Amino acid sequence: MKINLIMIDKKGKDQIYAPLVEHFRKMTKTFAEVTVIELFNKEISRAQEGSPLVAKKSYTRAFEKYLTGAYTIALDPSSKEVDSFEFAELLKDKRVINFFIGGAHGLETSFLTQCDAAISLGKITLSHKLVKVVLMEQLFRGLAINHNHPYHK
Repeated sequence: MKINLIMIDKKGKDQIYAPLVEHFRKMTKTFAEVTVIELFNKEISRAQEGSPLVAKKSYTRAFEKYLTGAYTIALDPSSKEVDSFEFAELLKDKRVINFFIGGAHGLETSFLTQCDAAISLGKITLSHKLVKVVLMEQLFRGLAINHNHPYHK
């Protein structure tokens, strides 16, 4: 199984959260290969200074090439909240999964409808770097549930 976390975020040296992401990536290796892809370019940078609509369009353009060849799941705060068991169900029987984490302005409705699923990790607002850690932990938990590993208990 291959899982890609594709997010709008500046690449950089994250000294606080990066070790946690790496910890869960290593733990998940037993079940799946996880890759984090951070996207940020001049278009996104300029767009974020403009209107939210323009910013969302720039995120969609950055994500478009990742919409094919995989089961696609967008993280969206206005979508259905899932618990860990529902999350685990999303992972079952998939070969490649692409998760999308939008930028500061969220994702366009038209992008969300192109994805196979859109879910919310909860109603609270989290930084992108923290969402990455939470998603990594839930990936391991979901895979552990699906493989009867005792971590989730």
